[in-house]
Amino acid sequence: MKRPELDAAVVGEIITLALSDHVAFAAIQRSHGLAPDQVKALMRRELKPGSYQAWRKRVRAFSDQRAVYK
Repeated sequence: MKRPELDAAVVGEIITLALSDHVAFAAIQRSHGLAPDQVKALMRRELKPGSYQAWRKRVRAFSDQRAVYK
């Protein structure tokens, strides 16, 4: 998949949405056109390694507990 060019403001908005526990990957895809794998790659690229790992751990834990989550 080709990665769309994103400016710093859009990247910041996507990171804010992804870090929110109330916004699903589907909502990010509808608003910015990024698939969940692309959001994860962006987060890996933009966050510090420890912050990325903590975010992924939190997303996985919530998705195990809820039927519909990120």
